[in-house]
Amino acid sequence: MLGLKLPTDPRWVNLAEKSIHEILTDHAYCEQKAASSGISLVVLYPDLDDLVREVTQVVDEEWGHFRMVLDELKSRGLQLGFPRKDMYVLELNKRIRNNGTYKEKLMDRLLLSALIEARSCERFKLLSQEISDLELRSFYKKLMISEAGHYKLFLDLAIQYLDKPSVMKRWNEFLQIEEEVLRNIDLRGDRMH
Repeated sequence: MLGLKLPTDPRWVNLAEKSIHEILTDHAYCEQKAASSGISLVVLYPDLDDLVREVTQVVDEEWGHFRMVLDELKSRGLQLGFPRKDMYVLELNKRIRNNGTYKEKLMDRLLLSALIEARSCERFKLLSQEISDLELRSFYKKLMISEAGHYKLFLDLAIQYLDKPSVMKRWNEFLQIEEEVLRNIDLRGDRMH
């Protein structure tokens, strides 16, 4: 369904399980960044009514997920740590056509959001199926469903505002880029991506 070219290394769940505090902290900041990214889309494209309406709802959900992760940390007697650089997202951001046309930049921003949501969904699914902590399994199953909806929404918005063949061509380019990025960054259990 997600179309990702490279599945997450199965060892990632084992590494994440050994670093629950770190993975939850990184996850919290991923949710915060997703909300911020949605706000940026609304600010950059206020003329696109459907985008503004739909992405505003995503921002609400992502901020709600941030609060959920904070609650999870608190229930475990843990504090939110400091944010870290997300090499995965930093590398993907380098591939956005910032000097492109209005439509190219819109397409790339929507597809980048869709891609990050797809990878998050895939990772949440792994956690929901394989982590030994049953409470976290349930927690990540709920989030997986939401992330799948966000992935589809961003992809659908790109198709709505741009022509489908161009969107699908660029989507496949982003999938190839993402595969390359994942192959070139270290597998870490203290990072969501």
